[in-house]
This record gives sequence, C-alpha cells and structure tokens, in this order.
Amino acid sequence: MWKLRVSQGDDPWIKSTNNHIGRQYWEFDPNHGTLEEKAEVEKARDEFHKNRFQVKHSSDLLVRLQFAKEKPCGMKPGVATKVGDEEEISEEAVASTIRRALSFFSTLQAEDGHWPSDYGGPLFLLPGLVIGLYVTGALSTILSAEHQQEMCRYVYNHQNGDGGWGLHIEGHSIMFCTALSYITLRLLGEGADGGAGAMDKARKWILDRGGITCIPSWGKMWLSVLGVYDWKGNNPLPPEIWLLPYFIPMHPGRMWCHSRMVYLPMSYLYGKRFVGPINSMVLSLRRELYSQPYHQIDWNQARSQCAKEDLYYPHPLIQDILWGFFHKLDESLLMQWPFSKLRRNALTTVMQHIHYEDENTQYICLGPVNKVLNMVCCWVEDPNSMAYKCHLSRIKDYLWMAEDGMKMQGYNGSQLWDVALTVQAVLASNFVDEYGLMLKKAHDFIKNTQVRSNSSGNLNLWYRHISKGGWSFSTPDNGWPVSDCTAEGLKVVVRLSQMPSEMVGEAIAVDHLFDAVNLILSLQNSNGGFASYELTRSYAWLEMINPTEIFGDVMIDYQYVECTSAAIQGLRSFSKLYAVHRREEIEACIAKAVNFIEGIQHPDGSWHGSWGVCYTYGTWFGIKGLLAGGRTYQNSSSIRRACDFLLSKQLHSGGWGESYRSSQDKVYTNLEGNKSHLVSTGWAMLALIGAGQAERDPTPLHRAAMLLINSQMEDGDFPQQEIIGVFNSNCMISYSAYRNIFPIWALAEYLNHVILLSRSHSL
Repeated sequence: MWKLRVSQGDDPWIKSTNNHIGRQYWEFDPNHGTLEEKAEVEKARDEFHKNRFQVKHSSDLLVRLQFAKEKPCGMKPGVATKVGDEEEISEEAVASTIRRALSFFSTLQAEDGHWPSDYGGPLFLLPGLVIGLYVTGALSTILSAEHQQEMCRYVYNHQNGDGGWGLHIEGHSIMFCTALSYITLRLLGEGADGGAGAMDKARKWILDRGGITCIPSWGKMWLSVLGVYDWKGNNPLPPEIWLLPYFIPMHPGRMWCHSRMVYLPMSYLYGKRFVGPINSMVLSLRRELYSQPYHQIDWNQARSQCAKEDLYYPHPLIQDILWGFFHKLDESLLMQWPFSKLRRNALTTVMQHIHYEDENTQYICLGPVNKVLNMVCCWVEDPNSMAYKCHLSRIKDYLWMAEDGMKMQGYNGSQLWDVALTVQAVLASNFVDEYGLMLKKAHDFIKNTQVRSNSSGNLNLWYRHISKGGWSFSTPDNGWPVSDCTAEGLKVVVRLSQMPSEMVGEAIAVDHLFDAVNLILSLQNSNGGFASYELTRSYAWLEMINPTEIFGDVMIDYQYVECTSAAIQGLRSFSKLYAVHRREEIEACIAKAVNFIEGIQHPDGSWHGSWGVCYTYGTWFGIKGLLAGGRTYQNSSSIRRACDFLLSKQLHSGGWGESYRSSQDKVYTNLEGNKSHLVSTGWAMLALIGAGQAERDPTPLHRAAMLLINSQMEDGDFPQQEIIGVFNSNCMISYSAYRNIFPIWALAEYLNHVILLSRSHSL
C-alpha cells in the first residue's frame, strides 16, 4: 500500500537547506495497511475509473484516507448544516460550517505544518520523465513495478473518449500528449494492442492526423532523444545563443526563467544530437506511429508540421524564416571545423549553467521539465557522475499518488503557497483560540521555509536575481523565490507576529522581515508592475518567436495583476507595523503598483488572471490590491466597475463558475451548464466583501454563502470540482487545497463582515 512521507531525507545523495521541511513523497510498502484500508483504496480507484469521462479531476482521496487513520478528526459526527431557499442564514449556521471545515482541514495538515496535496493536471510531464529514465537506463531502477503500474493507471484514466490525450486532464485531445502518452505506456511495458483497445484507439487517433511528424516542437525534441524521430526534423536550438552578448534582446538570460531553464538543456541535447539506445522498442515505435516508412520521411518538411489540434500559438512567417535560416547555418557551418570549436565552447557553457541550476536547487530544479532534461544532460556528460545520481534521488519529490494513479506534478508541490493562504483563511474566522495549534505549525513552517541566502557566485553571470528573504512556491530547496509567494509569506508572518507567542509561536526575526521587503522592492518594474520570479528583462515583441506552438506568453516574465496586488498587500501589512523602515520607498512602490493595476484593467471592469481561472481570480486580486493601496469603492471607479463585473457574472444558483476556457480563449466563459464552482465563488465573495458589498446590498453575498454552506460534505470537506489553476494561458493545473481554503476564507469573511455587521447595525 502507498504511504505519504513528509519532511524526510534519508538518502545520502540528497542535501537540504532546511532539513527537508516541506518535502513530500510517496513510497510503496507491501506490508502497510489493513485489508479494509486496501479495500477502501480500491473502491476509490474503481469509482474514479467508472466516472472518468464525467469527472476528470481526482478528489485526492489517498492522502485523505491515510491522514484519516493517522489523525482522525475530533469533530463529533453529524449531518452538515443546510440552509433552505427561503431561510435566513444564521450566525450559528455559518459558524458551524466554518468549524466543521477547519476541523476537517486540520487533519490534512502534516506535522511540519504544511498541507500536502495534488499539484498535477498537465499530461506532458510524466512522459518526459519516463523517456528520460528510459534513455539513461534507469527506468526500472528508479520506478518499481508498483510505480509503473500506477503510472499506467494514471495515463489510461485520462485518455479521452476519442482515443487521444489533452494538454491537461480536462483538455481536448492533441498530438503532443497523445503521442507522448502512447509512447509512455509502451515504455512502461504495455503492448501495442494493450489496454482493452485503448492503445489501438490512440494509435488510430495519431495516424488519422498524419502521424507523429505533426507533433509540436517540444514533442519533436523528446522523440529525437528517444530515437523515434530524427533531429533533422527539429527547428534549431543552437547552444551558441548562450555565447551572445547580454544586451541583445533575445539573449536567453533575458527570457522568462521557466523558458530559459527549459531551453538551456534542450540546446545541449540538440547541440550534441543525443539519441538514446536504438533497440527493438524504438524500432517498433518507428513502425507504429508514422503514416509512411521511417526512412522515407522528409525531415526538413517535418520541421514545420504541427497538428491543427495543437496550434494554440501558430508560428508567424518571420519565425519560420528565422528557423529556416538557422537550420541551414547550423547544418552547413556550426557542425563543421573550425566552427565546431564554437559548438564545443557553447556546450561547455551550457553545462556550466545546468550544473549551477542543479546545485542551487538541491537537484530539484525550477520545475519538472528542466529537472528531467538536466538529468539527461548530466548523464550524457558522464553516466557515472554524482550529478546524475543526485538527480535520480530527487525524482520522487515530483510524484504524487491519488485514486487516478501516479502523476508528475507541476512543481515539487505548492507547500508554501497553500500554507500562506490557509493561515489567512483561519485568521479571518476569528476562531483562533480553537485552532491555535494549526496556526502554530503553519507559522513554524513559514519561518522554516524562507530562503535565507542568495544563490552562489556572481548572480549576474548566471542571470539570477537576488533570493535572500524570499519564499518559493514550494520549499526553499527549490531555490527560486516568487514575488507573490514572498508577499503572501510576508503578509502572514507580519500578522502572526502580532499574536500571543504562546498561541502561534515566536515571531519571525525582524531582519528576516526586512530581507523580504528588500526582495519585493527589488522586483518592481519601472511601470509599477511585478512579474513572477524576476524583473521583466526584455520586450513583449519577443513573443513573435515563441517556438512552442502549445503555450502562450512564454518568452519574457510579464507583469501580472496577481503579483502586483500581492506585493501591495504584503508591503502595506509590513508598513503598518514598521512605519519607519524604508517608508518613502515603500509608499512610492505602492503608488506605482496601484497605478499599474488601474492601467491594465479591462473595459468591462475585470482583470485577466494568469495563474488562476481567470477573470474572477484576476479581479479578486485587482480589487484587493487597490484596497490595500488606499482606494475604496467610494473613491475608485476601478473598484466600482470591478464589483459590477463580478455581480454581472453571478449565476442563478448564487455562485460563480468560470471555465478554464476563459484563460484559453481570453473571453469570460461559464462552466458547462452554468454550473457553480466553489473556489470561483469564494474568490468573488472575498472581492465583493472587501469592497463593502454588504453595506450596499448583501443579497448577492447571502446567495453565495448559501451555496457554500449547502455544498459542504458531512465530514467537513468540500467536493473537488473542475480544474482551477492555469499557466501560459493554455495549460491548466490542479490546486487541490483550494476546495478547502476558499470556502473557509469566504465564509469567515462573510460571518464577520456581513452577518455580524448586520447584527451590529440592527442594534
């Protein structure tokens, strides 16, 4: 039976900056669990499989089942509170719902203070891992038979009815993930006719659309590494670009860090033209997945082929001309002496950057794609290297188990982010006396996960921003602080520092607060906005050479309403307590950030959210940022228009329910059937309550609160609904703790700023 391990690191190849606090991984123990517990797991798996075409998202039941046994909820069993359509919502009903929710959610908190949860969703991550392990010969060494079985379960469970796989678990079928998922199953031991017809359907889907010459560029790269596709069919990824002077706008050091860190190892593999072992499996895949014999394929033509289902960002003509030029240059010059010396120098430089990234992230790396690519590069450089062995030991940090199988997450977790939001939800409830232990553990976690030093060496040489004082999205071992994570972390530790230490633990050191403020101030761009990890280093027109086909907004680190709003809120919380420290800088920063948020508001009153779905999420951040910056409903037309926008999207059910298609199509779109979503509803409520909706007309808030109350399950949990996170416009990702955090937070604000406000007015 599978068991989640937390904050452990008993592997000699693993190092940690904070004694592994926040680390989470799954292990299989054949002796773990009773027959009844194993039967519960099998029941959950069977239910998911049976309903997989209707409910695409797992409910994260395995961690819930484990924690229910280890730390059962102290709440007395009973029927969840329900409110009738014509019934007035009472203080008792709201308070009871919040208490039940907090009592349940407290059982999901790990001893180190964080809430482990599923951060999966994208379907292109696991195939990269399987291919990377396969070509380096470590597949069966690292992935046990049980791992491989659960990975197969996951891939099969998320196959669409037409035989293909989407970019994410709710997406329409595309060539990229269909081809990679098919190959993953084959490498994991599934036959070409396996899966009770599933493999046949997948292969037919691929061949009906021209075969895998039509896979997008990232797929072409992975298949070239595997030996199922020829490197000649790739657009150039020359490592020499890393030798260019930094002032050139398209220098990779100016790119968004996620793109930079992915194309770094890609350029190494391209420059080496690395191909894994050509064996019977590879030769069989060459026969299975092409619509013509492999030796007859026109690879130059294949370079520009991409299935129409995958084309989210089609190449403009200028890009095709550019790749054509570099293709001829690379083939005719850079591979030949004396220019081959330049290639060797470039490859050496690239590997130096790869090692720097690995060592400064404890081999976790920025994200799952560059982690696997870096691992392969380290093996290509030296199969017996310590670097490769360190990479292998960190693979399980990215794997997550749920009833739908084993997946690869979009990060090594969302630990810090979820903790920071949860603390704010608990504090909003005013039930702090009852949940002090929960807060104390969370407080310790946040203090223990602040990044306490910059990356090593000359930061400019490695194109890195300062990191001391920041918080990463997950753990400090990840090594990449984020602007909004740092701001939310700062906001929370400032609030907790004002509470009794016997309740929530000792306050964070003041100089640690100053470090966080310093990092936030350093991340503001000249236009007032905040990007995610770094300053915006180049120009939006670089998006013209976005080579991915499947993602949008990948070339530079754009400024976001979410990051800018979080920065305002964090700095304002700090300045209320430390009014003198860098006062002028903080006030100037907030003023510029407020102007930025107002300047990017859409004509309909909304803001586009880039990390959550979508206009509801962005508008919550937009309103909260303006409020923290001193704007009010009365003096700000931006807040008034934003409130009007949210109210116009409220559904007949009383809730809000925005589809991921809003992010993809950049047009507000309701969920199918105008279904409500509890997380969207929570965001809208928080925004409206903050803007004083209760004083104008509380009816929309009553309707929304009724939906949240009536949606609570008997154990205090809330149901998992559609996917709610997003990145790069077109790919969705799971935030499985949101189903608990935002109903709690919204109802807590509703209790204190609507119900109790109404009572005080009546008195």
